[in-house]
Amino acid sequence: MRYCIGVDLGGTNIAIGLIDLDGKVIIRKKSVKTRAPRPCVEISADIRDVCVDLCNDVGITLSEVEWIGVATPGIVRSGVVIDAFNLGWTNEKFEEIVCTMTGRPTFVANDANAAAYAEAKWGCGIGEESLIAVTLGTGIGGGIILNGKIWEGFNGFAAELGHMVIDVGGRRCSCGLRGCLEAYCSATALVHETRRMMKLYPDSLMWQVTGGNIDCADGRTAFTANEQGDFAARQVIDDFVNYLAIGIANIINIFQPSVVCIGGGVSGQGEALMRPLRERLKYTSFGTKDMRTRVEVAVYKNDAGIIGAGLLGIMEE
Repeated sequence: MRYCIGVDLGGTNIAIGLIDLDGKVIIRKKSVKTRAPRPCVEISADIRDVCVDLCNDVGITLSEVEWIGVATPGIVRSGVVIDAFNLGWTNEKFEEIVCTMTGRPTFVANDANAAAYAEAKWGCGIGEESLIAVTLGTGIGGGIILNGKIWEGFNGFAAELGHMVIDVGGRRCSCGLRGCLEAYCSATALVHETRRMMKLYPDSLMWQVTGGNIDCADGRTAFTANEQGDFAARQVIDDFVNYLAIGIANIINIFQPSVVCIGGGVSGQGEALMRPLRERLKYTSFGTKDMRTRVEVAVYKNDAGIIGAGLLGIMEE
């Protein structure tokens, strides 16, 4: 059995999994609190200790693990964390530090890139050489896999897909710009628009869905009311999908990847989101009848970081 370890380093928790590379499964997982911000060497020591514990739990030694992969927040270039605000790191040689502490080959990537790599290798892009992931969460994250490898850009800043401008002079984004995709198609934006339309339409079924409490509106509210034929909810969904289609069409027309993978909380709406999105993309993205980019829902949810981190060694192979 071939083993690797995947580490999903978050601002709150460090989730670590021992992976069976042949069986394509996580055998065992553990997590510890990140307690950030802390020095890189301290967090690296915690990672080492949990890796050792995982191996002990299944009766192997750390030396039997082929490599360790780490998915981390922040800007990463060639194993160096250039900047990770929530960890308090600047120009930390994270890959080198973990490798020295564990004695195992170590590979580090940005967390969104690692999640995209998980989908490319074992998820909805399996068997393909190119995949671009778009994650619709609190913000919009992205990951670009080209020719089987993560594309970081020359400076590590690549794949900020949420900050492509789709509406010049439009809504203000958290980054300070106006008209970014994130300002229209993040879960945060969806909730904001849901609540705005509830105020405009006091007879909307969205009020029933939320039990009459606008503060209970979330990313599912408009989709639920839309299924019951609610006009206001339909407007929310139509606008959301239209803006998302603009962003996805831009990605397809520039890169022509084999797959665009939609992840994040909003992707949980499944075909209620994907069906109208694919329909719009027929008319806004280029491709021939038999050679068009597939647009799929992400396979991996909470384990995407662990799986993607663990598979980084395959990219290096």
